[in-house]
Amino acid sequence: MSSQPRAHGPSTQTGDPVRDSALALVPTVLDAYIPLSRAVWLEGPLGPALLELVRLRNAQRVNCVFCRNARYDIAKEDGLTEQQIEWMGSAQGRQQLTRRERLALAFADAYLDGPDTLSSEHQAELADAFTAQEIAHLSLALLLFNTFSRCAVTIGGMPESLPVMEVSLPPA
Repeated sequence: MSSQPRAHGPSTQTGDPVRDSALALVPTVLDAYIPLSRAVWLEGPLGPALLELVRLRNAQRVNCVFCRNARYDIAKEDGLTEQQIEWMGSAQGRQQLTRRERLALAFADAYLDGPDTLSSEHQAELADAFTAQEIAHLSLALLLFNTFSRCAVTIGGMPESLPVMEVSLPPA
């Protein structure tokens, strides 16, 4: 991972980490991303706590320091705890999570490894625990999270570490 940025954010800072990043150099695209992000978080059938677990699993796999250390306030309000996030990191800890949380994380791993790695057994478990609409929402959420994390890592300028920080959705 490069600690040297390949692109710098705008010289005028707003205090919004997304709008202050290099992504703001392409405002038309960023302006389309923000409503999509809000829709994924607020308008689908899955709650923010489950989405946050999946987003954090993606961040671990992509090694996006910012994404790994950000915690969405709406996920905390929805009941997500740091203990659940810690459990997510190990096979033994995952046993403490709910069945739906474990299945969503396994789905995220399959998505990140390659969609064709999803076993028929896991597909059947998903279909038993989630509606078709929830699986589609999970897929679209992973698309958004993975794209954003990979973009951030590719642009570079990522610090070696960051403290855990609470973030809010960008305003509409």
